[in-house]
Amino acid sequence: MVKLLDEHERTMAFAEVALGQIKSLRQTAVPRNYEIWYVYATGYNAPLNKIINETLARNGKLSESDLEQIYETYLSHIKASDRIDKVGARVIGEIDDVTTLITEALATSESYDAKLSGANEKLRNAKSRDQIKAIVDGLVKSTREMRETNKALESRLALSRTEISNLQHSLEAIRAESLTDPLTGLGNRKYFDRSIEMAVRTALASGEPLSLMMFDIDHFKSFNDSYGHLTGDQVLRLVAMSLKQTIKGQDITARYGGEEFAVVLPNTGLRQALTVADHVRRAVMAKELKKKSTGEILGRVTISVGVSMLKPDDDTDSLIERADACLYAAKRNGRNRVVCELDPEYAAETRSQVVA
Repeated sequence: MVKLLDEHERTMAFAEVALGQIKSLRQTAVPRNYEIWYVYATGYNAPLNKIINETLARNGKLSESDLEQIYETYLSHIKASDRIDKVGARVIGEIDDVTTLITEALATSESYDAKLSGANEKLRNAKSRDQIKAIVDGLVKSTREMRETNKALESRLALSRTEISNLQHSLEAIRAESLTDPLTGLGNRKYFDRSIEMAVRTALASGEPLSLMMFDIDHFKSFNDSYGHLTGDQVLRLVAMSLKQTIKGQDITARYGGEEFAVVLPNTGLRQALTVADHVRRAVMAKELKKKSTGEILGRVTISVGVSMLKPDDDTDSLIERADACLYAAKRNGRNRVVCELDPEYAAETRSQVVA
């Protein structure tokens, strides 16, 4: 009883710290933020505590983008790993059960084989009809038992095949979920990092063109501050929907982090990528944002876009850096526009970064 009380008091202390941090930093009390601060309070996840302390020391606060990135990096993959471990344990358990059943079936088969051999010897030495009948009756009984054992094994193996197939589907679903952003349904940062690395390697090896588009929602913070985070989530979903409707085929679409999105375009040159980027920009701007709770028309959402194209001496980081610089050039020059690395706005942006 004392131990239960101690555990209660200890976990309540962690909970109070978590809620205290949420209150002092004026964050939304959603489950994600509570979990981050609860884990922070326990001190069990040293890398999470380190990044939180560094971010607070640098900025004095944690933005929604910071919180989301921290959760994705330090917590969400742990949950997926736990679920994979549980499914893996069930697979191992299923295999152990089947192995035990097969071992028992082999033992029954060996026993049946021994009975057949013994019956053969007994039949050669039988002296009367009654002795022969007793031997045959014994064989019939053993055969029946063997048939029942085989049927049970066959049925159990069929069930096992179904169970393992279901577990395999579960693993595939967990893997897909671990690479998907739950709010927008697009690929998450982990999915983007894996996909762009592979796409860049393929493009460099084949000599085929590859372009990258980086999107950022204009004035996103003001949506959150003016209308709340639920409306902010609605804005993110609106942009994601526009991307899904516009980007097709082998192109790789992901939520890069916070209000930023990315699209990798294999076998696509810069001119064609600019056309796609502008289609997305127009598709987003064409949608009217309405507050669900009141029906109030909040206006239209716009995005800024930066576009870069892979060069022979590029790696993934340099490709992303140029697209990101183009994106910031688009935002500095009025927003709601597309800028690529051939535009004068990009050159001005890179000069300002060098001077800074």
